[in-house]
Amino acid sequence: MLSDNDFPIFLGSEIEQPRPEDALFHVLPIPYEETVSYGGGTGKGPAAILEASWQLETFDNFSSPCELGIYTRSPVNVSGEAAQVMERIARATREIVEAGKMPVGIGGEHSVTWGVIKGYLDAGITDFGVVQIDAHADLRDRYEGHKHSHASVMRLVVEAGIPLFQLGIRAYCEEEMAARTQYGIHHLDAHELVPSNVQSFKLPENFPSKVFFTLDIDGIDPSVFPSTGTPVPGGLGWYQTLNLFESVAQQREIIGFDLLEFAPIEGFHAYDFAAAQLLYKLMGIIQRNRATQGQ
Repeated sequence: MLSDNDFPIFLGSEIEQPRPEDALFHVLPIPYEETVSYGGGTGKGPAAILEASWQLETFDNFSSPCELGIYTRSPVNVSGEAAQVMERIARATREIVEAGKMPVGIGGEHSVTWGVIKGYLDAGITDFGVVQIDAHADLRDRYEGHKHSHASVMRLVVEAGIPLFQLGIRAYCEEEMAARTQYGIHHLDAHELVPSNVQSFKLPENFPSKVFFTLDIDGIDPSVFPSTGTPVPGGLGWYQTLNLFESVAQQREIIGFDLLEFAPIEGFHAYDFAAAQLLYKLMGIIQRNRATQGQ
């Protein structure tokens, strides 16, 4: 099953493309790659993940997330200047949010998260926080002259007044450390999580009740996902990542999430499949916690 522009739909071998109004999850491919600073390939990530999703089972070992409906939207047009691209991402996200649905972004480089967050703000949704899994803090004011850089995206988030909690960070500069203090950013870095195999944590009591979760593939250890442009050793494990996500879902209402920085390696389909499975398992965690919380 293909979308309107011949892009694969998520889990298309198993499900029909539903009507937009009948699906909770709205998958938004964002194949943007402009400011990457090391390895490339993130622009090919969305298509690889969607294609690999055709090999998934609808049952994720605990439930069938597709029962809530998964609608795959056409990819965002990522041509032109960064500011224009962010506006297009924001418009697409705003449409999803205003329809009462949940955006599921697939990147593309991490800079696209700002466009998604802007979509929430443009829709009048301001009472939420962001939880980030990443190898990098992404808190520079700008990087290589770019304000809309993958290394600056979380700076834009906190400058907009949105509370941020960072998980698994293990690469940051002095400027980013200062930004953490300046903006009161909560964090549990990799050295606090990985050696002790921490599987859950408590969000601060004053952290917003609604959360957007942004997951950079390089937050997971490169032994699991070498398929990213800026791998850093010492990252989270597969089950640890899922359990930390579930820890957030148990404490707060997740209103959307994205999966970024996946760069397919030609001939190594295992990583494409793992990324698709990760996306689907996150949907499953949301599905089950919504049921538990009566949402």
